[in-house]
Amino acid sequence: MDKETLIDIINTNFQEGIHIVDDKGKTLLYNNTMADFEEMEIEAVLNKQLLDVLPSLQGKSTLMQVLETGQPITMNYQTYFNKNGKQISTLNSTWPIIKNNAIIGAVEIAKDISNLEKGVHSFLYFNESTKQGKKNKNTTAKFTLDDILGNSPEISNAKQIARMASKTDSSVLIIGQSGTGKELFAQSIHNASKRKYQPFVAENCAALPETLLEGLLFGTARGGFTGAIDRAGLLEQANGGTLLLDEINSMPLGLQAKLLRVLQESKFRPIGSTREIEVNVRIIAITNEDPFKLIEDGTLREDLFYRLSVVNLHIPPLHSRVGDIEVLEKHFIKLLEKKLHKTVAGVSPEVSEFFHNYQWPGNVRELQHVLEGALNIIEDHGTITLEHLPYYMKRHFYNQPKAEKSSIPSPITLHTIEGKAFNLNEYMDRVEEQFISEALRVNGLNITKAAEALGITRQGLQYKLKKKVMQDLIE
Repeated sequence: MDKETLIDIINTNFQEGIHIVDDKGKTLLYNNTMADFEEMEIEAVLNKQLLDVLPSLQGKSTLMQVLETGQPITMNYQTYFNKNGKQISTLNSTWPIIKNNAIIGAVEIAKDISNLEKGVHSFLYFNESTKQGKKNKNTTAKFTLDDILGNSPEISNAKQIARMASKTDSSVLIIGQSGTGKELFAQSIHNASKRKYQPFVAENCAALPETLLEGLLFGTARGGFTGAIDRAGLLEQANGGTLLLDEINSMPLGLQAKLLRVLQESKFRPIGSTREIEVNVRIIAITNEDPFKLIEDGTLREDLFYRLSVVNLHIPPLHSRVGDIEVLEKHFIKLLEKKLHKTVAGVSPEVSEFFHNYQWPGNVRELQHVLEGALNIIEDHGTITLEHLPYYMKRHFYNQPKAEKSSIPSPITLHTIEGKAFNLNEYMDRVEEQFISEALRVNGLNITKAAEALGITRQGLQYKLKKKVMQDLIE
């Protein structure tokens, strides 16, 4: 690739601004993106001294600093003005260009955050009036442990861990698939704790760009950047209470390091401030992915993981607690009848059986949405049938493979046992034993998979194995 082609690609295809100067500060390359957000003509910048073109950078130009020190400057926030007085805000990284141990120039890659900065201001300061007594919508928790429905061993165990965790101030890491009710558990822990009368502040780390997230989390101090005012961040707002950070793995690693310091020292410094603020806040973090995979992928700091998971709470997926489906189903139908001003007779046996065999990738939230969809199209006082389910579910139902013939004992009739000694309990035990043996065989003696195939919990299967002295099958 020749030099002209490379320059043309940089000029026209990069979404970041590129600015290259020689060792004297004269511009050698200035791409279209940089020209656009600085509102400058490329010809007016090329082959000109940087500080002649942008005099407001005098004393603070990162390009000139790198030429002087030979040290790179990364992720630097910079505000300056073009010749027309327009304010420009960038987040840039700058590196020296070195040849034969001599600095021959510098290259800067910049992102225009002028509009984002305005968004930061709007987002951080739009509710200044709440200081007059209005409550922030994210400073209360409405759910309690009583709102978590189900009696299966899996959900009961999770509720017990949550109940015990509420008695301490230790950090909690909640792990579970999307739709399992992780925030419901977080709110329940807060409301069962001694902090229940203090703020509960929640934020989704994936919903905000990293430049906004840091200011939102730590707050800002007057003069920290152009237009900044003193503004309490989420940590300060949650002081005395609980801060919930959803999708913690979406937080940039640099910010994770700062959060780790808060967890270790209970203090932090707002952006642009020279003073540290001490806080008494409990951190509850949430992730819907395997944390060890996140650590391996480099999106979650290992030290932060261990600091957060003092209490590790796993929320079971719906397909592993099918015994709770009927309870959840009745609860949602009752709520939806009120919401949609409609009455239904429940679900058909066919739908009930399908619900118990379906894998529920969207978990409890999917069940709720499926039932809401059904109630939208069903006639008043009707019964929910397969035809009321969404298309993807009906397709799944009709494409299910037919069950293989099982190897249970031959069916018996009263005629079969007439005049013979017969013990119903022994026969049922034999049926159960053969079902269990077959499930173990088909699933390669894997207890977890065999339990799923039988529709019972792993603990339940282990109990039956011990009861029938069948442990030799899996040794």
